[in-house]
Amino acid sequence: MEISDSGGMEKMKYTDPKTIVPPKNLDELIEELHKVFDSDHVNVEYVTELMASYKSNPKDWKKFAIFDLHRYTRNLVDAGNGKFNLMVLCWNTSQGSAIHDHANAHCFMKVLDGHSQEELFEWPPGSEDDGEMKSKGKKLYERDQVAYISDTIGLHRVENPSHSDTSVTLHLYSPPFSECQSFDERTGNARKVQVTFWSQFGKRTPCAKLPSSCVPENN
Repeated sequence: MEISDSGGMEKMKYTDPKTIVPPKNLDELIEELHKVFDSDHVNVEYVTELMASYKSNPKDWKKFAIFDLHRYTRNLVDAGNGKFNLMVLCWNTSQGSAIHDHANAHCFMKVLDGHSQEELFEWPPGSEDDGEMKSKGKKLYERDQVAYISDTIGLHRVENPSHSDTSVTLHLYSPPFSECQSFDERTGNARKVQVTFWSQFGKRTPCAKLPSSCVPENN
């Protein structure tokens, strides 16, 4: 499946954001995403605007929002027929991710509740111990705003900047992936990270046995 950020596919469906009918709830958004990703060509702008057009309602996603005191959680909402994973990420106060890539996948992130701060980083040069990674800037996202990133754009770190309020975000990854790379900000060194789900479809997921070559993601 090819995902394009260009708008030059007028003859194909699901490319013109002006044609989007805002989903009334999360179920309608999921239904529409299935239609979009059924195509071999997916337009980044269209998906971004489609996710933004859904107005967050806690009644829709509350059953998927399972928090943990010690780490942020990934909670699978829909497996996208193998084309994408849609998940709710729950961030307690001041929780954040490591700097990471997306295994050549495309990542869309929508804020469902609270705020989310994204910091972009350049890829490290490649050799070990090259020094501190270079930040490309930070951006704060509010409720219903959508961010997009791919490995061609760079690496990022996501966090809940609030010391008093929790944050909930909706993420779409296409194609789905089970591991990525986590980076040491001080040295640029990378390590493999196994990506796991805290829950699936609203039910807690037992910890799976990890390959010896991988380590669980560290928050």
